[in-house]
Amino acid sequence: MINTVPHLRIARPSRDLAAAERFWVGALGLDVLWRSTADGPGEHDLLMVGWPAAHWHLELVGGPLAAEPTPTDEDLLVLYLDGPVDPDLVGELERAGGTRVSAGPYWDRWGVTVADPDGYRLVLSTREWSNS
Repeated sequence: MINTVPHLRIARPSRDLAAAERFWVGALGLDVLWRSTADGPGEHDLLMVGWPAAHWHLELVGGPLAAEPTPTDEDLLVLYLDGPVDPDLVGELERAGGTRVSAGPYWDRWGVTVADPDGYRLVLSTREWSNS
């Protein structure tokens, strides 16, 4: 049994870390938590983004990739906003290389979905969420 709240890392390949940073940091407002450049064989460029106090972060892996990004319609990163989605935020995400997409009737009813520059989907949900 795990007796603490573990930290969650979501790792994804990215074709263009600069484009990913414009989307996730510049437009969405996440912080750069770590950045490194590959300095040896088998290593990758890394960009880790998130909010400093959160129990999760998104790790974007760049450079020569072992696997190309292959997002599916079900690869969703959902942020529960507990309120309306700011249309200016959606516009910023689109200007930063995102594409507004449909994620099906449920998510279209309860939020806005934007594909990042690599095609992975971010859902900004108007709903709230609690695990308790």
